Amino acid sequence: MTGMTSSTRPLLNRRLAEFGTTIFAEMSALAVRTGSINLGQGFPDTDGPEEVREAAVRALRDGRGNQYPPGPGVPELRTAIAAHQERRYGLSYDPDTEVLVTAGATEAIAATLLALLEPGDEVIAFEPYYDSYAACIAMAGGARVPVTLRPHEGSFRLDLDELRAAVTDRTRLLLINTPHNPTGTVLTREELTAIAELAVERDLLVVTDEVYEHLVFDEAEHLPLATFPGMRDRTVTIGSAGKTFSFTGWKVGWVTAQPALVSAVRSAKQFLTYVSSGPFQYAVAEALALPDTYFTAFREDMLAKRDLLAAGLRDAGFEVFNTAGTYFITTDIRPLGETDGFAFCRALPERAGVVAIPNAVFYDHREAGAPFVRFAFCKRTDVLEEAVKRLKALAG
Repeated sequence: MTGMTSSTRPLLNRRLAEFGTTIFAEMSALAVRTGSINLGQGFPDTDGPEEVREAAVRALRDGRGNQYPPGPGVPELRTAIAAHQERRYGLSYDPDTEVLVTAGATEAIAATLLALLEPGDEVIAFEPYYDSYAACIAMAGGARVPVTLRPHEGSFRLDLDELRAAVTDRTRLLLINTPHNPTGTVLTREELTAIAELAVERDLLVVTDEVYEHLVFDEAEHLPLATFPGMRDRTVTIGSAGKTFSFTGWKVGWVTAQPALVSAVRSAKQFLTYVSSGPFQYAVAEALALPDTYFTAFREDMLAKRDLLAAGLRDAGFEVFNTAGTYFITTDIRPLGETDGFAFCRALPERAGVVAIPNAVFYDHREAGAPFVRFAFCKRTDVLEEAVKRLKALAG
């Protein structure tokens, strides 16, 4: 091949060498190739509210957002985000200095970590973790320090002693995700209190990914870490419209934090996408102002879907962990006589015509996640019913 540089050096930056094609791409391609139901990647198969979609069309036609929007985001959306945080959680943010709109939560995470980390800084993240966390820490030159959530009485729980022991003099920040993807765990008031006390005691920054804030079930309650004592000024909170309004392709996310933190994140973000999602920003501003009845109905619909899929998975022979939040169910395949989630997920389309994701991809300690497999239930009810019917093949 002409024009290549020295063959002794790989083309891909060594920080990214461990991150090949994502498991989501592999499994989604497998679903298409085998005609399987894709319960792997977490995107809805129907659009969100018609009035929100129409708001985007209206913005397009009115010429709002068709050119570059303002760097921090359009004022209407920043105001709506601030109003949402105030109304829901009593958190007061200045729309002009404490809110930043991003290209989805994924860019918010990337920009935040690129802004706040120096090479060698340690980042504590709960494993299993959303796959972009590891890649973004690596791109920033940081070192990830996983603290493992482990099964306990039917759900995955945090070991606070393990968390405290993981903090060193090199720890720069804690990367928290609640409600937690992929395990469905929602951190409790007691756990969040302990995390806040640790952050204050060790003077740590905290980045908290709360994109599933409106998807909490049963007795669980979403409590933003920024509401806890000492946390308002050291916490970067990340939110997103995609999960709440079922328009994941619009890629509208945001950061709320005190002005110096927002300024730092914006410094990195302006050299990533600069700006994005112009007309969609106006539509999301309207979506955030929807009445509480929308959020309640959305949650109840997902709860019914969770229960439908969970029952089907149990009937098929899986051990099913409780999902207190998100739209994912984590299962244990050992009752089916299996131990390798990768092999199980690669064979599942042929065996049952369903695609899932092996949780081990979300772990540094692969063996800790080996027998766990994640299914998404953010699909139409008839699709889930068909998936449940197909999964019965595993039991028989």
